[in-house]
Formats: sequence, structure tokens, C-alpha cells
Amino acid sequence: MTLVRWRPLPDRIWQAGMRDHWNIQEEINRAFGSFFGRTDREELTDGYWAPAVDIAEANDELKFNVEVPGMKKEDVKVTFQDGILTIKGERKQEKEEQDLNFHRMERSYGSFCRSFTLPTMVQGDKIKANYKDGILSISLPKVEEAKPKEITIGVA
Repeated sequence: MTLVRWRPLPDRIWQAGMRDHWNIQEEINRAFGSFFGRTDREELTDGYWAPAVDIAEANDELKFNVEVPGMKKEDVKVTFQDGILTIKGERKQEKEEQDLNFHRMERSYGSFCRSFTLPTMVQGDKIKANYKDGILSISLPKVEEAKPKEITIGVA
């Protein structure tokens, strides 16, 4: 299957000079992308990447699931300080083969650091982290005061 760039205009208009318009649009997008932050292409090439994170909240805990495939648990460090959960690590590139010519390299390598300010108080001494099948699961139990309380309503 061949990927073809979508063009909102018919080919005859595209060939009649719209190419310049789209090249200008790409340059504008690139300029704004670099002004407001990194672009996807830069992240793939300069050794920086950020693993995807899912965050969920239950009545008694916060749960983080972090995608770090291909990493060993020793390559990831989890810290908690002053209400901020920080996940750091580095995914190292395998030894390059001198006799191979790569046609495409899409996997990201390098170090990462993700920090999250928690929306509620947690019991720092009871945080648990597990690593299985490329997913780092972190469980942060809430302090008793932060857990929702049901209040009974009396009849007057």
C-alpha cells in the first residue's frame, strides 16, 4: 500500500501552481511549530522522547500507566517529592550495525523526564510501582482526608 498525501484540490489545479501555496503553508507550520515547541520530526531525531501516560483516579488512589516498551526496569526511575511525581529514564539505541543501510528509523531513543503535579494528597510512603510487558504501573494511595466521604442526611 502506498501512502499518498491528501490534497483538497483536484490534480489539475495542484499542477497549475498550488504547489507553491502548500510549500508556503508547510513553512508557516514549521515556523509556528518551532516557536511554540518541538515538532514530531525533531523529537525523533534529537534524542528526546516522552512516553505516553494514562492517569486515572479512583476513590482511594491515583493510577499511572506509562508506556516504556523495550526498556528494563533498571532504566526507569520514579520519585515523589512535594506533591510531584517524576518519572525519568533513558532508552538506549541498540548497537549500530556497520553493514546495514537503514531505510527508515521511527523508534525514539534517548532520555526522558515527565513530572506531574498531583491533584490530591497521597501517601508517599505507600506508593507502589510495577513493570510488566513494557508498561510501568504506579499506584498512589490517597491520604484518608482526601478520600470522598459520604454524608448521611438526617430528617428534621
